[in-house]
Amino acid sequence: VKAKNKDPKKINPLSQVDLVIDHSVMVDNYANKDSFDLNVEKEFSRNGERYSFLKWGQQAFDNFKVVPPGTGICHQVNLEYLSKVVWSSTVNGELTVYPDTLVGTDSHTTMVNGLAVLGWGVGGIEAEAVMLGQPISMLIPEVVGFEVKGKLPEGTTATDLVLTVTQMLRKKGVVGKFVEFFGEGLKNLSLADRATIANMAPEYGATCGFFPIDEETLKYLEFTGRDQDLIKLIEVYAKEQGLWTSSGMVFTDTLSLDVSTVAKDFDKNFKETIKRTALKEYAVENANYKLKDGNIVIAAITSCTNTSNPSVLIAAGLLAKKAIEKGLSSKPWVKTSLAPGSKVVTDYLEKAGLDTYLNQLGFNLVGYGCTTCIGNSGPLNDNINNAITKGELYVASILSGNRNFEGRVHPQVKANYLASPPLVVAYAIAGSMTFDLYKDSLGKDKSGKDVFLKDIWPSNKEISDTILTSITAQMYRSRYDNVSEGPASWQKIKTVASSIYDWDQKSTYVKRPPFFENLPDKPEGFKAIKNARPLLILADSITTDHISPAGSIQKSGPTGDYFMQHQVLQKDFNSYGARRGNHEVMMRGT
Repeated sequence: VKAKNKDPKKINPLSQVDLVIDHSVMVDNYANKDSFDLNVEKEFSRNGERYSFLKWGQQAFDNFKVVPPGTGICHQVNLEYLSKVVWSSTVNGELTVYPDTLVGTDSHTTMVNGLAVLGWGVGGIEAEAVMLGQPISMLIPEVVGFEVKGKLPEGTTATDLVLTVTQMLRKKGVVGKFVEFFGEGLKNLSLADRATIANMAPEYGATCGFFPIDEETLKYLEFTGRDQDLIKLIEVYAKEQGLWTSSGMVFTDTLSLDVSTVAKDFDKNFKETIKRTALKEYAVENANYKLKDGNIVIAAITSCTNTSNPSVLIAAGLLAKKAIEKGLSSKPWVKTSLAPGSKVVTDYLEKAGLDTYLNQLGFNLVGYGCTTCIGNSGPLNDNINNAITKGELYVASILSGNRNFEGRVHPQVKANYLASPPLVVAYAIAGSMTFDLYKDSLGKDKSGKDVFLKDIWPSNKEISDTILTSITAQMYRSRYDNVSEGPASWQKIKTVASSIYDWDQKSTYVKRPPFFENLPDKPEGFKAIKNARPLLILADSITTDHISPAGSIQKSGPTGDYFMQHQVLQKDFNSYGARRGNHEVMMRGT
């Protein structure tokens, strides 16, 4: 714009844009009290160039806000703070109220559907078009109604429920469709439970998994410290406009689930396979144990899917407490980590006194961000890494995340399992996916008796009682009052107050994109597309991560060669997600 002798200050998003920085923190340090500080230090060291660019954008554009790193995961921050459910503005002197809608550049944007906000993930180009005022065109979708009946049985979690829902909807076939949840069972689902289900829409294939506005919606808004006038407006508007929950809706198709039938379980295919074959093992250097096929080398409480849900995080803390009191500990070959979706999580774990027990099992705070779920699990210890490679071992990870295809979590880990936070803790103690939840002993207590999962699993009452005494609306208000200030490391970043960014030609993180070079003064218009062909024809279960990964960068390959040519050391490669501001890297990583 400046090159065309126009005013760059006129270029601004026409819709409100919130950028939450959450994909950069890696689990380099873990299982000690300094893990968080050390990981944050490395995060800012690695990403200083990117953060400087983003901080420049914060002052250069109107309608553009940045939520600094170290705050939380974007979808949880959206749920707890950013989303309004309904918006209002004054047009020609009259107050106009309209539903909150959004698009996000992450597939799990759908999480906010649990708060009755319609939204889903889109590509970067589509999001940029929306910022500049372009509408999203779409065919009117089919809407599949999912009836919820009953109440979750004792001992099961929202994670167990969402895995059941995901299996049912995959079987039904809901790709490109909207799913709307309804029924008498909704009153038994907390807002956090709904958000967990809505979050997994990409995994069950739907465009979104929507929950209507009801009393629980209002209760959550009050619980998270939203303005009382806004909450009253939402209730009146929803009831007047027909957006309040009701019966008699007409759907394209329906299916039903009695949630009292949900069990505490997940995919057993890997376990059954390795029990039928000989298990390989390999001695670990400088350790008194051997690593075996099926051993868990990463156990992570992570991801927007679960860390937004107090019930499963409190359950994990209570299970850790009971385990410590019984004398149990995590296995030494397991890399353990806790990466909450917001700072409120650590506030209520501390108030409940449960952080101490999680720490003793190695689940120390490692950062506020996506971490392991996005592939930022960090390195395994060298002796573990060597044992896996030399022994050609088939090892596993278990995480409270949302995606588990091969290579997503760590290049060395082929089997990845999704489970609730308390099960992640239990499996860190067990140390292997060959462990049978219902039959095998987790270890011996202080008197030498076997301890089983049922002995340390918290009751629903214990969980609900702890939530009532540990979480307050003031926690949310205090954490988000000055959210734009960010941590001290963010505040120290210097930027130039200018509408023009000063590109660093030597940067390997942020490069000036070539798309606007030789741009004509007037748009040429659309050209006819002739003799086009698809770039890729793919089988089922191929995702964008297979095509353009977000995880770690390996030394061997075009990207590694590019870094070597630019004198970037392997320890500074960072991840593809962190390097997205450099088209040279992304071209080579695809």
